[in-house]
Amino acid sequence: MESKTYPFFRAIFRGIFAGLYRWRVIGQENIPDGEGLVLCANHISNWDPILLGCGTHRQVHFMAKAELFRIPVISWLITDFGTFPVKRGAGDRQAIRKSLEIVDEGKVLGIFPEGRRNRSGDGTVGKMLPGAAMIALKSKARVVPVAIIGPYRLFGRVTIIYGKPIDLNEAVAGKENAERTQYAAEIIQHEIQKLLDIHKK
Repeated sequence: MESKTYPFFRAIFRGIFAGLYRWRVIGQENIPDGEGLVLCANHISNWDPILLGCGTHRQVHFMAKAELFRIPVISWLITDFGTFPVKRGAGDRQAIRKSLEIVDEGKVLGIFPEGRRNRSGDGTVGKMLPGAAMIALKSKARVVPVAIIGPYRLFGRVTIIYGKPIDLNEAVAGKENAERTQYAAEIIQHEIQKLLDIHKK
């Protein structure tokens, strides 16, 4: 069930993106209803999670650093939005279990597989961490690659592109178990890069 506050704040931020960043959304039809999905996007700004959620009609659930949940008002708000804590710098099994639970319940999970903001500015996606691929493979959920094209410059143009869903389990069929996650992560990276290359001109 979608949070009561989520649609309200989504509408506010859609107005901000439209007015200040002339945002453009492509491929909204690639996010189907009624199934768990993993949205995997490149990461260029702290605005990215909000943009990723605003571009689709479905509520997107995110991990956030555990420190944010120690701030009372922020903790209440992001928890209501369906965000959950992750301990950075170590494998957080509880966060992984929560991720799988969200997708298994038919909800949408948003992840930035680069792990941190990419400041290169050259339009190249960084190496993908294995977490998103692992969650998609374990849950058997399809992955939607997402490309964010900035920069977030006042009255400039920000574009978000949702690609077609990918079945990673089908894509890695025949691969050795030790290779499956790495190969799946490379597929995610390739698909995001392809969207960037097609739309950045």
